[in-house]
Amino acid sequence: MNKKAWQMERELRDAAVPVDRRIHDSNWYEVDFAVPYGDALIDKFWFSKVPGSVAPEIPYQEMTQARGNQGFDVSTAEALIPEGIALHLAGKKDELRLLTSRLLHALNEAPEIPEHPYHQYQHPDNWADVQAAMPASPSYKYAAKWQDAYAERIYQGWLGQLAGGSFGTAIEGYTGAQIAKVYGDVRGYITQPETTNDDVVYELIFLDVYERMGQGITSEALGLEWVRQIPFGWSAEWVAIRNLSMGIFPPQSGSFQNAYSDWIGAQMRGMVCGMLAPANPLEAARLAHLDGVVSHARNGVYGEIFAAVLTSLAFAIDDTHQLLKEAAAFIPAGSEYAAQLDLVFGTLTDAASPEDAWSVLEKHFERYNWIHAYPNMAADVYALWYGGGDFTDTMSLLAKAGNDVDCNAGLVGNVLGVMQAVPKAWAEPIGDLLETYIRGKERLSIRELAQKTARLAKSNVRVD
Repeated sequence: MNKKAWQMERELRDAAVPVDRRIHDSNWYEVDFAVPYGDALIDKFWFSKVPGSVAPEIPYQEMTQARGNQGFDVSTAEALIPEGIALHLAGKKDELRLLTSRLLHALNEAPEIPEHPYHQYQHPDNWADVQAAMPASPSYKYAAKWQDAYAERIYQGWLGQLAGGSFGTAIEGYTGAQIAKVYGDVRGYITQPETTNDDVVYELIFLDVYERMGQGITSEALGLEWVRQIPFGWSAEWVAIRNLSMGIFPPQSGSFQNAYSDWIGAQMRGMVCGMLAPANPLEAARLAHLDGVVSHARNGVYGEIFAAVLTSLAFAIDDTHQLLKEAAAFIPAGSEYAAQLDLVFGTLTDAASPEDAWSVLEKHFERYNWIHAYPNMAADVYALWYGGGDFTDTMSLLAKAGNDVDCNAGLVGNVLGVMQAVPKAWAEPIGDLLETYIRGKERLSIRELAQKTARLAKSNVRVD
């Protein structure tokens, strides 16, 4: 019997030993890098290494796993994966091209499994239906009223996000157990931190469009700005850019032939929406929905809503347990994301220790990819729950959880930074420099980025 895609992926992940970043450099994209296409893209999707951590991944295997998570019978595609890997290793490009076409056809034509749990949930798509399904009241008690202290808190939020992202970049894509084997108990930067990653660029694009359109911002305008500024993406973002370039606009750009639509790519970038709507979680959720549907659908979009609301509420709540519980009320009831979030809360409440809690959660989410929204949402909640608001303790817990650590530490770091100033040990090593691979945004001042964010946030809330 053929192995399931999730089993093949689990074996790859469990066996992957971190490349020691204290010795080896990262390999980030540079401005004007050659965007892969044709055989080069096919090769890249049959085996790649994560730029910051050098963790291995096989995108076509991951794509198949993700489609299976959404309740489709992917057995035909699964049967092709071992042969595809072998052809890639043998350099047989003609045969690999044909097999890849067959695999993608099998995924596109995969039949739905009616009894699969995924189809038992309700997943509203448009904003009105999403809002109607939220347990939170439309007249939520925290009203948006500008406070002068918000400007500094936004700066600390950006610092926390970039510090967390820099911390996690070196270890993303590995399990917590393997990270511990190489680095032990991680409680600080593993190497000289670098702020370059592929996560923050989407937030920068959001700010550009928001500066132009304010609260009238649209998903279509965001998508077109992606086409203008972002040369290449990964997983869901790669699909979205392909769709947008073919004239498929939001929300279809996030759902059409996008097996990755429930992955972390939207969840990782929702913090900017929260900083633009301090203490106004419903507006943060609305902005996150507008942004999320560019590249994701259903639970992937809800993940961005969760990130945005956590950030927004961090301006008003200083207790992490209360923060998590109140943010959860903005996730549509009846969705799979809400059900998984409830399970995480139940596990954390019942567990005897953080170690016991993560052991249960890691087992529960073993069928999901390390870039899927669910296991990373679990890591975020786990770290905030047990970290007690302490930046170092919380980052250490994220390293113990593993998975997409740079995305998780960026989200959690932003939330903690808004709540209280980022410790000097984390803030000083990154200085005031944000580096990206986007033309015209190669080197940015973090302080100026925060000032821009605060200016835009203040322009759209009451000041009296």
